[in-house]
Amino acid sequence: MSPSAVIFTVLGYVAVLFVVAWLSGRRADNAGFFTGNRRTPWYMAALAMIGAAMSGVTFISVPGSVAADSFSYMQMVAGFTIGQLLVAFILVPLFYRLGVVSLYQYLDDRFGIVSHRAGACFFFVSKMLGAALRVYVVCAVMQLLVFDRYGLPFWLNAALTVALVWLYTRQGGVRSLIWTDTLKTLCLVGSLVLTIVFVARSLGLSGGGAVREVAASPMSRIFFFDDPASDRYFWKMFVAGIVILVAMTGLDQDMMQCNLSCRTLRDAQRNIVLTAVCQIAVILLFLVLGVLLYLYVDREGLALPPKSDQLFSLVAVDGGLPVAVGIVFVLGLISSTYSSAGSALTALTTSFTVDLLDGPRRYDDRKLTRVRRRVHVAMAACMALVILGVGYLADDNAINLFFRIVSYTYGPILGLFLFGICTRWHVRDRWVPLAALCGPVLSAVLQHVAAACWSYRIGFELLVYNALFVMAGLALLAVGRKNEHRIE
Repeated sequence: MSPSAVIFTVLGYVAVLFVVAWLSGRRADNAGFFTGNRRTPWYMAALAMIGAAMSGVTFISVPGSVAADSFSYMQMVAGFTIGQLLVAFILVPLFYRLGVVSLYQYLDDRFGIVSHRAGACFFFVSKMLGAALRVYVVCAVMQLLVFDRYGLPFWLNAALTVALVWLYTRQGGVRSLIWTDTLKTLCLVGSLVLTIVFVARSLGLSGGGAVREVAASPMSRIFFFDDPASDRYFWKMFVAGIVILVAMTGLDQDMMQCNLSCRTLRDAQRNIVLTAVCQIAVILLFLVLGVLLYLYVDREGLALPPKSDQLFSLVAVDGGLPVAVGIVFVLGLISSTYSSAGSALTALTTSFTVDLLDGPRRYDDRKLTRVRRRVHVAMAACMALVILGVGYLADDNAINLFFRIVSYTYGPILGLFLFGICTRWHVRDRWVPLAALCGPVLSAVLQHVAAACWSYRIGFELLVYNALFVMAGLALLAVGRKNEHRIE
């Protein structure tokens, strides 16, 4: 696939994206930017959330992961489903009852302003790193396909990508994201299905034949009950899936801003349940695609790339398949990236403006608009810089690196919310940041000691230990029972 074909595909998608963003967000005010005016139909939110839950990391990394991890990721997806139900029927009613713009306003009501800002800071760090990793993975592919062939530097690649994301989200915010995420869902799922069809045909397989080939492959093994010390052990991945979903969706401003834009609580719950069901099917298709890609590489005698994340792009663009496969691949990749980065940028702007600057209470609507736009620019610039830096960490499969980051940075947020919801105790608010910082530090020590002394590898369930350490620290800071009227 030539660089010019990649460029025209990207420009075509970006043009459609800008039209959709402009039409949906041209009259958005601050309430439209932060919450979508809480008028989003539940089925639209569900379509948007299917795409929002997938990123360029999923698109690139999950198919390539099957050689090392088989279908073990489905064990975590089973946990994701349980986690979605917990979010739908425990957290969403709480947030609707409080009428929050930012999720971390709950921590202010429950503990105090210092806790509120501590939670927002950890969200800022985790979301910025996670979003930068997602965009970096796609920038790396675009560098290989286009920028290197024209001798253009990586920093220009990252700057251009973030600039385009900033442009299409600058006006409409959440109100635009509902529609652009819906477009992303349609493009991503369509690209995935079409790629499976093209690769299966190239292997001479019908639909039933492809299913039989995938089922017969040792890479399609799902359940791992044999080695509790392994990262792939079922119960470790299942429990980690529940906790990660609650932390990454239920306590993440980025993911929850779509859910909280629905008209009613019941609509938001319908949206989450439908998203959970669809997520199982979409991730399974990504894994099926991974097996077919490895079968194709083996049959054609292609050299495996140095990183599994490069498998999909290798086969789609330079694997001898029809040009349509490369176009479909680029379309799915770009749609997933721009939408994920756009929702992250909007969430970071919302959290920084509402949580750290206390914008809605400090400024009138006109001044709040100016502040929000300046913050939006600053968040975009910061994201571009982090993308350049995150490349030094990208020495692992991207999906694994992403969840490693999550395990450390979302633990304090999860611990704060769990302690607030499960207990009725006051804490010494000014010391809460110390307890929140101790969680990741003690988790890192525990992970090292477990591996060195007991040969036990703590995997994605590290998030659970992290949250428990934070809750233990908060218990040490407890000073008495919380007044009932502030909980209710």
